[in-house]
Amino acid sequence: MYVCVCKCVTDCQIREAVCDGVCTIHELSARLGVATQCGRCAQHAHRMLIETLGTTAQRAEDDKAA
Repeated sequence: MYVCVCKCVTDCQIREAVCDGVCTIHELSARLGVATQCGRCAQHAHRMLIETLGTTAQRAEDDKAA
């Protein structure tokens, strides 16, 4: 699904960027161009970033416990 239509950025690209180490909306904007044009995607992109960071952290915790 496209999150940022202006820059043709998908939800998969955002998740991939987080897995590659992106931790802030500023880093996400720098890497993918999200929220650098009209800004309509900023809130959704930020929410996806936070959710993906949480999921990634949970997986790391689960891996440590195993």
